[in-house]
Amino acid sequence: MDRAVSDLTVDEASAEHAALAKDILAHDERYYAKDAPTVSDAEYDSLRQRLLDLEARFPELITPDSPSQRVGTAPASGFGKVTHARPMLSLGNAFNDDDLRDFVERVRRFLGLGEGESIQLIAEPKIDGLSGSLRYEKGKLVVGATRGDGQVGEDITRNLLTLDDIPEQLEGDKVPEVFEVRGEVYMAKPDFFALNEKQVAAGKAPFANPRNAAAGSLRQLDVEITKSRPLRFFAYAWGEVSALPAASQQGMLDAMAGFGFQVNPETTSCSTVDEALETYRRIEAMRADLPYDIDGVVYKVDRLDWQDRLGMVSRAPRWAIAHKFPAEQATTVLNDIDIQVGRTGSLTPVAKLEPVTVGGVVVSNATLHNEDEIARKDVRIGDTVVVQRAGDVIPQIVRVVEEKRPKDAQPYEFPKLCPVCGSHAEREEGEVVRRCTGGLICEAQRVERLRHFVSRNAFDIDGLGEKQVAAFWEDGRISAPADIFKLEAVESKSDTPLAATEGWGEKSVENLFAAIDARREISLDRFLYALGIRHIGQENARLIAKNYGSLKTLTDAMEEAQAREGDAYQALIDIDGIGPKVADALLAFFAEAHNRDIVDDLLTQVTVDDYEVETTDSPVAGLTVVFTGSLEKMTRSEAKARAEALGAKVAGSVSKKTDLVVAGPGAGSKLKKANDLGVEVVDEDEWLERIRIAPS
Repeated sequence: MDRAVSDLTVDEASAEHAALAKDILAHDERYYAKDAPTVSDAEYDSLRQRLLDLEARFPELITPDSPSQRVGTAPASGFGKVTHARPMLSLGNAFNDDDLRDFVERVRRFLGLGEGESIQLIAEPKIDGLSGSLRYEKGKLVVGATRGDGQVGEDITRNLLTLDDIPEQLEGDKVPEVFEVRGEVYMAKPDFFALNEKQVAAGKAPFANPRNAAAGSLRQLDVEITKSRPLRFFAYAWGEVSALPAASQQGMLDAMAGFGFQVNPETTSCSTVDEALETYRRIEAMRADLPYDIDGVVYKVDRLDWQDRLGMVSRAPRWAIAHKFPAEQATTVLNDIDIQVGRTGSLTPVAKLEPVTVGGVVVSNATLHNEDEIARKDVRIGDTVVVQRAGDVIPQIVRVVEEKRPKDAQPYEFPKLCPVCGSHAEREEGEVVRRCTGGLICEAQRVERLRHFVSRNAFDIDGLGEKQVAAFWEDGRISAPADIFKLEAVESKSDTPLAATEGWGEKSVENLFAAIDARREISLDRFLYALGIRHIGQENARLIAKNYGSLKTLTDAMEEAQAREGDAYQALIDIDGIGPKVADALLAFFAEAHNRDIVDDLLTQVTVDDYEVETTDSPVAGLTVVFTGSLEKMTRSEAKARAEALGAKVAGSVSKKTDLVVAGPGAGSKLKKANDLGVEVVDEDEWLERIRIAPS
């Protein structure tokens, strides 16, 4: 088993957190963007729960770039982009009865409710489909979108209009001026089986399960394909609304049904936790007989005013939680363990299984994460293993069936050399991941770094995908990022022009060069992300870009901060969300002469735009605020959530970058430091007046 979080040192926790974050973000990309997950729901939930446990014990590990602060992944190319007026959030998970009880108690504490005050919950089946958002203006559908990364989705309006369950015009005379309906697109089981029969009859591969069939059918560039598929829609939530037609979750569902939407008939109102758990068990018992796939039950606080007060963390609402069903299991044989080398040199073991059917889906691979996982479970080649899944995905290995172990089975020895380049693979103290030391001489890393550089959230060069990058690397056309932008000039003098290469022609080459030219200007945050600096994902890149503004300011500051002391270093680690680990990774990158050469070479080809900060009408937007002492009008969690919702940054300590300190009774050292630094200090009533909330 994993060591208890309470037994880990800070360094051990940090190393494990980094490995988990990398795994989770990769799984998010495969699930949300590619509809091709590679781990089971149960394994994914286990990874995320471990990460949340680490962050609860070591809050300094929480950064804007952590998977706990994100939902989904960026929208795919091929569709127009839609920015959601309100983020489309994911949900926290409950895995047992006690988790639900803890959830209700957290709600009670956050709202400051007495023990005798009832918290009404709405329990509804969790549909295993694809999230969709429908924006209606004056009752008419104007745009429909996927969830995407929660902030920006894909415009699939025409596709959604082919669904009989989605009205083009809402019914009734009390429809709000603006009403954004959210729900789940799914395929009923009988329709799924009938579709697969047609697929097989036409000589095409059948879909693995209803969710994949629904996702693949909905995200078709050819709307006629979507129209031919039997897709359905359950409404269960809303985004931007000009006027709420009800004051409760149940009332909103009733209103949506009145407007012409299908709402799930199994949705139940529960007055107590015990009633909610009874509903969970009732729905679980009928799971196999339902005409659609579900993977759990979602509980939501019924009162909308309480939902509003509870608000959200960056990834999920505080007023809702998903209670997952147990995973399905099967037994098979582990034929081999394959070691894959990632973009950062990490060696990841993948179990190659004798194909086995689990819950109606054939699976043959499972990730083993790292060498500790193999040792912990004592997994050996030739072992019979129990695997589990909770969806059409690669399963996790639950345990080894030791009584069936072959007599000649040997403990697995994790390789100490990189299987790609033969360089030493070392494991730093406190790290759970072993990494190749070959760096830029390792083809696996060079190709992966270039793939990352041109990826959707980095330079996003149309027509230069993973296959093209690998082919250009193999042909010797590119070996470093700047080579991409020199490609046209080099090709004009080449004896083996790209247009003469199989799969290419004059027009496709012309289009590629045009796409490359179109990306010669890039924002600072995307540029930083494209460099592939360890621990600098999209959110951290945005945070750094926002605080430094320009690349020159950043590089000058990084040079000054190399000593890990002084004002420049302090300014870096004072950024809310940037801890020492992220700071060290950034400084280490710019300390390496080769990395600076890569950046300098790139700057001869591209222009990096300064980061533009969005402005809002909030009186505290952009301010760094510190709360200290006791708050009497609202809980500390509620105050912080409100400040962040208004665009303020909430910091845990006072520094020269602090703009405002809100001090309540009992304020101590933070108040003194604020006074010493001349930082403005207000009491709670003044704060509430400033953000225009009347104190109760």
